[in-house]
Amino acid sequence: MSQVLVTGGTGFIASWCVLALLEAGHDVRTTVRDLGREPALRARLQAAAPFDDARLTVVVADLVADDGWAEAVAGCNYVLHVASPTLRAAPQSEAAMVSAARDGVLRVLRAARDAHVRRVVLTSALGAVGYGHPPRATPFTEADWTDVDADIPPYQRSKTFAERAAWQFVEEEGDGLELAAVHPAAVLGPVLGPDDPPSLRVVRGMLDGSFPACPPFGTSWVDVRDVADLHLRAMTDPAAAGERWLASAGPSLRVVEVAAVLRRRLGDRADRVPTRELPLPVARLLSRFNPRMAAIRPQLGHDYDASGAKAQRLLGWAPRPLDDTIAETAESLLAHTPVTTG
Repeated sequence: MSQVLVTGGTGFIASWCVLALLEAGHDVRTTVRDLGREPALRARLQAAAPFDDARLTVVVADLVADDGWAEAVAGCNYVLHVASPTLRAAPQSEAAMVSAARDGVLRVLRAARDAHVRRVVLTSALGAVGYGHPPRATPFTEADWTDVDADIPPYQRSKTFAERAAWQFVEEEGDGLELAAVHPAAVLGPVLGPDDPPSLRVVRGMLDGSFPACPPFGTSWVDVRDVADLHLRAMTDPAAAGERWLASAGPSLRVVEVAAVLRRRLGDRADRVPTRELPLPVARLLSRFNPRMAAIRPQLGHDYDASGAKAQRLLGWAPRPLDDTIAETAESLLAHTPVTTG
């Protein structure tokens, strides 16, 4: 099998990509910014799905510096570039966040090209597809791009600029390097430890009572394990090269609909989950004081409906039922960080 580099191995999506690759028989190398995080990373991965420890190598490389990237990609057939500045640990300014994402992508692509890597799969986001647009009746597809001239959040702006830069680099300087981009919708799914992925904060906030009512927005959702599966398909399928791929499990669901699934599937353990949707003006006011609401302020009042039909049709991707994903997300959060109910 192949040697694959996964950048940012401690991240939510990256960790599941590492597990999926190991399960598929690949040898995996993954980057961290601090080698002190390696023991905890290995322990979490082994607890989720035991594997031959020798098949996973952890190396140090940081997106903001050139050091370590040539060594990280050496001998690799493929690269999954998952790492990116996030809402969890973002630079202080929007300019710094955009620069870190764009420059980090270019560092990885240059190193991959110079090492004769066959294909890089870039983890982009729905945020590079569906932001800055007026309301629409049809789902977003891979043909859409976020409008960076609109009033959009720094993270979505950074993902858009980074992906644009990636495609331009491959076209002008790639020297045969192939690129595919995966765009996850709102990512749910089990955590591998006491982590706090930004994409799970809505579910966590409903479980622990941080939200007095459901935030007024909707989006398409997807299971992190299905996102990892799509990365592997985009890595090896000849049809995937040069293409963007939306990872969406279905039509948009309002948060209040997600809450209904939680209450139905968890019973008494979901007794703090709200049953009503907040009026938009109230939600915007609360976002000035409630930290969990503040984190999702840019989404309030919007509906991000995205279609995963292209990946299903051309790559054979088959996302799992969303109700199961929602329930398993909550079960995982309760198991790793128990939420007091009652």
